[in-house]
Amino acid sequence: MRYNQFGNTGLIVSELCLGAMTFGNKPGGRFGQIGGLDQDASTALVKQALDAGINFIDTANVYTAGQSEEFVGGALKALGVARSDVVVATKAMGSMGEGPNDSGTGRKHLLDQIDASLARLRLDYVDLYQIHGWDPVTPIEEALGALNDIVRSGRARYIGVSNWAAWQIVKALGLSERRGFAKFVSLQAYYTVAGRDLERELAPMLLSEGLGLMVWSPLAGGLLSGKYDLSGEGAQGEGRRAGFDFPPVDLKRAVPLVAAMKGMADKRGISVAQIALAWLLYQPVVSTVIVGAKRADQLADNIAACDVELTAGDLAELGRLSALPREYPGWMFETQGGYVSGKVSPRRRPA
Repeated sequence: MRYNQFGNTGLIVSELCLGAMTFGNKPGGRFGQIGGLDQDASTALVKQALDAGINFIDTANVYTAGQSEEFVGGALKALGVARSDVVVATKAMGSMGEGPNDSGTGRKHLLDQIDASLARLRLDYVDLYQIHGWDPVTPIEEALGALNDIVRSGRARYIGVSNWAAWQIVKALGLSERRGFAKFVSLQAYYTVAGRDLERELAPMLLSEGLGLMVWSPLAGGLLSGKYDLSGEGAQGEGRRAGFDFPPVDLKRAVPLVAAMKGMADKRGISVAQIALAWLLYQPVVSTVIVGAKRADQLADNIAACDVELTAGDLAELGRLSALPREYPGWMFETQGGYVSGKVSPRRRPA
């Protein structure tokens, strides 16, 4: 297990992060379909992850209506994990009740939810508190002010965001700097070799502003596991992806990509999933990849991806097969950028 600096912070995190979306066995709801693990099974996966060197756990208040947080806290207590040895992240924004203030990024909701999350986690603070999505109603300034108070109170060490656009994050960073607020240090976003949309605007912004990237659904909801038949319409086979087509993937591009990954995997005697995860670990914008599992063998297979080495030829082939269609203004940057860069000698270019 390797460790990375988390964005521009002094926080060091494992290159794989244990996702706790499968923790919890409350029926009903979107996350009830994904979860299913009881406390003992959740504790076993946490132990397996920690034993493998993973020091980062990510959950959210909406996962099985708070039960995921409860099971993460229960696992850490049962295992006697020292607080300084684990990095815990959770999120807030989604609906936690039927009331008008039971969702969103308003000050009332965020301050209520950090206390509720800490109680479920049995912790005094979380290392990373994240806004789980974009709230079109609440002013950004209000959300940032509430998050700043949460950090200043010691209930969170850092703040991050999930599923925002690049312009939204940059606007928030500017507002935070102007007002002296704690700034976002990370983005949690979807990114796979079969879904590289993040590379258009978000990846350049993350590198420019020094934010860390936490990748969710690195196997595209299981599509890149290699266990589905992609010859027809949609993914055919046993598993969540067959009945829950999310996140969306362009199958016309995914089919030859998965075929190439299967060839690389067969040569090494490993799973297609390990090739998909290894590709992400080679991307410079990635700080950590969130892996979730329901069984020990699934988690072990994901962890083994850390040992997979891809050749330059492998990376080139995967890059070619998964390349995004060219869009404006990207192709214009390439065209006009040559006017200036062609006049600068290599020795004068900044390192």
